[in-house]
Amino acid sequence: MVQDLKCVIFDMDGVIIDSEELHKKAYYQVFESLGLDVSETLYTSFTGSSTLNAFQKLVKHFNLNDDPETLVLNKRKRYVDFFETDPNLKLIDGVEELIKYFFNKGYVLVLASSSAMVNINRVFDRFDLQQYFKVKISGAELKASKPHPEIFQKAVHLGGFNKGECIVIEDSDNGIQAANDAGIFVVGYDNPIVTNQTLKNADMVISDYKQLIELF
Repeated sequence: MVQDLKCVIFDMDGVIIDSEELHKKAYYQVFESLGLDVSETLYTSFTGSSTLNAFQKLVKHFNLNDDPETLVLNKRKRYVDFFETDPNLKLIDGVEELIKYFFNKGYVLVLASSSAMVNINRVFDRFDLQQYFKVKISGAELKASKPHPEIFQKAVHLGGFNKGECIVIEDSDNGIQAANDAGIFVVGYDNPIVTNQTLKNADMVISDYKQLIELF
């Protein structure tokens, strides 16, 4: 456990917002348009990675001639359509209270998501979260994608603290591995709608954000 916590690093999809199903629908629309039969196992291996990284793997796996960056734009457009038309899209239960709690205690909050910055801002604007976060980092703008630790190494640096003063909150095995390799204490959030992640390498696993409020 982190004794002198100063910085909390949040993932976004599946940690702050229940958007995993929207992403999955957008991905599978693209898969269908390409005539691909993508197994659940292959799709699960993309979880936590950037969209570009996912399509690079897909193009290689199926030996496609399609440009991964073009596929990213295709998927992003479909996701935006879902995002703007789904009235049921909401924040994860308890996360707004958790964000406000950490913010009011003076902790620095950092967003480290594999999503594109345009999608991050779309979420933050819709749910009025901009005011709470010092830094937002998009993995889509980095050289490497989760499970590579680059995004969390950058989060610690931009947060202004050392890794021993930070925690990461993640819901994906790729994200947890990235935090492990960055040497940061990682809390695995057991999202009830995400059934294909083990969280086995998290330093601790929670199913309710109230558990973190009680700890910190």
